[in-house]
Amino acid sequence: METSLVRGYVLLSFLALAFAQMFDPLLSEPWLNWKSYHGREYMQKEDSYRRAVWKKNLKTIQLHNLGYSMGKHSFDLAMNQFGDMTTEEFHQLMNGFQQPDTEHLTSTKDVSTRPKSLKLPGSVDWRDKGYVTPVKNQGACGSCWAFSSTGALEGQTFKKTGKLIPLSEQNLVDCSQKQGNHGCNGGMMDRAFTYIQQNNGIDTEASYPYTAKEHPCNYDPRHNATTCHGYRYSEQYDEMALAETVATIGPISVAIDAKHISFQFYKSGIYQEPRCQSYNINHAVLVVGYNSQGGNNYWIVKNSFGSRWGNKGYIWMPKDKNNHCGIASYPTYPLV
Repeated sequence: METSLVRGYVLLSFLALAFAQMFDPLLSEPWLNWKSYHGREYMQKEDSYRRAVWKKNLKTIQLHNLGYSMGKHSFDLAMNQFGDMTTEEFHQLMNGFQQPDTEHLTSTKDVSTRPKSLKLPGSVDWRDKGYVTPVKNQGACGSCWAFSSTGALEGQTFKKTGKLIPLSEQNLVDCSQKQGNHGCNGGMMDRAFTYIQQNNGIDTEASYPYTAKEHPCNYDPRHNATTCHGYRYSEQYDEMALAETVATIGPISVAIDAKHISFQFYKSGIYQEPRCQSYNINHAVLVVGYNSQGGNNYWIVKNSFGSRWGNKGYIWMPKDKNNHCGIASYPTYPLV
């Protein structure tokens, strides 16, 4: 009898401890503040689950940053709007680049000719030249491919006209299915450029605002801001070719492996993620330049998660590191 009582007491103590760890009262106020800041509301059962996910993510962030403070990592993390999402949920919702097959690349790829004996500048930042619009936010929609596409076209339009005009991602989400894109369920930049070429234009963002949802196509030629007459790829898997293209052309659409929790909560520094793959690409972004820090080269990359994510919406990706995260796997840009 005493043994049973002892066992029962131990079990109850264990359950009480587990419950206390799951619902740490010290985290109640931070959890409420996080929900208020990001506008989250849940029913009671879901609130318990989302709090547990948030707490697990917070612990991961704290442990990583402890290692960062000891020089074990080249970048740090921070809690953000994705705090209540598992990494699997984040990947499925936000990463919408559809990696092309070999047949697609063979049938569509027009590769730029690399310039001969080109001496590249030590650093490039097209933001300083007026080529880049403010950071945008794709919201709960896998439309990263559309934001990467508009970013490259905004830069090339500025290069030709001297006018920086924010272009409509919603136009691409709603209207480029015939070219093979799937709205919030993913797409590719070359298919977006093909749509713009065949449609003879794309609307302004102001006239066709973004909603993070799919709608029937509502393109209006009266609000046409620019067009393109095709696209080109930089040499695949070649970071030197990508650097030459960025330095001579402008902001370039690329795709990377962004399925890791370290990307979900990236804050600053050079994103040297050891689990990153160069052959499993899932998220489209925009390279707007390159630079170096402490002898380490990096790409300046514009993301589409809003300015609260990362370094004011940007991430520094390792440069000249064997195509880290696949950044040089599918670089493309429109011809204006």
